[in-house]
Amino acid sequence: MSWFMAAVYDWFMRDLEEACAGAWRKDLLGSLRGDVLEVGTGTGRNLDHYPKEALGRLVLAEPDPHMRKKLEARAQGERFEIVSWTAERLDTKDASFDVVVATLVLCSVADAARSLAEIRRVLRPGGKLVFLEHVISDDLSRRRWQRRFEPLWSPIAGNCHLTRDTESAIASAGFRFERIVREDARKMMPLARYMIRGVATRD
Repeated sequence: MSWFMAAVYDWFMRDLEEACAGAWRKDLLGSLRGDVLEVGTGTGRNLDHYPKEALGRLVLAEPDPHMRKKLEARAQGERFEIVSWTAERLDTKDASFDVVVATLVLCSVADAARSLAEIRRVLRPGGKLVFLEHVISDDLSRRRWQRRFEPLWSPIAGNCHLTRDTESAIASAGFRFERIVREDARKMMPLARYMIRGVATRD
């Protein structure tokens, strides 16, 4: 189904981007500095929000070939480096990057704990994880519906999980939150509306 997700992803995300996600991306990414790795880049929704001059190196990791084809078309002529690394196995040395960016990807990786361990490994001491993720709701009624719907949703939505507690997973992986905002996203399906975004530092 990855070809289907790649084909509809930008259309599916359009209302969310206009309502709030575009502004959130700009806020998170616009002041980044140094060497940056983005995991699960998808079709490249973040590319318009990175600073043009301040970055040293920008590596975009997207393992899905259909998503990567869209990404390559969007990034054509730019100085980005596009690779096929999975979040669970980042093919680079320890302490290679100042920042790792993960936006709407930790819900769908095969192993969230392994992915966060790899992100921590490739960050330099004091490096930052910048994140924007939808997570399990803190409303008990909504949680029950998320758990009921997830087995149907995940196979058609690129392994997207509605019930991941990504905030706890980031903390457990050895990160300290510098900033975190918890907010419902407008123009998003109700069961995937509860979002966290912010910055966490590698301890």
